[in-house]
Amino acid sequence: MSMNHVMTDVETMGKNPNAPIVAIGAVLFDPVAGELGNQLYVKVNLEDAVRTGGVMDASTVLWWLQQDDAARVELLRERGENLAPALWVFSEFLEPFAAVEPLHVWGNGATFDNVILSTAYERVSLQKPWGFTHDRCFRTLKNLFPGLEPEFTGTPHHALHDALHQAKHALAIAKAHPNLNWS
Repeated sequence: MSMNHVMTDVETMGKNPNAPIVAIGAVLFDPVAGELGNQLYVKVNLEDAVRTGGVMDASTVLWWLQQDDAARVELLRERGENLAPALWVFSEFLEPFAAVEPLHVWGNGATFDNVILSTAYERVSLQKPWGFTHDRCFRTLKNLFPGLEPEFTGTPHHALHDALHQAKHALAIAKAHPNLNWS
């Protein structure tokens, strides 16, 4: 099997499908071979994410204010790319893998990461690089196989660190359950 699984994580200023994205993290992985692949981290300009139709949620902003300094500082460290160029970078990152065989895109929640990314692609009139039948829910997977979560390294709520942790967790599940069908 090739690297046709990608774990995504988005940091946002909302919880709804139109939530403005402030960072995208992605890690390619191969659950059969038990390997991690290329990684991507893209900061997104919050002002542009709102200008292009992102809807902020006050409770999410208040939640961010209560997070560790490292997570908050990362959000403010630089302005980031405008939304359309950030999504273009994400698409280019995935393109070589999506062209070979169907790309399975994992997000942590059936109604969060993938839905927010899909809606963002629609808002800026870009085609997302995966089909809707290849959306995968990591939250469901980890709840089906509890007790296998590895230790977290990095900064919680940093999109790349969260995506990497989730990919490692998926690999731990794959190793413990080698007969799972990952297609």
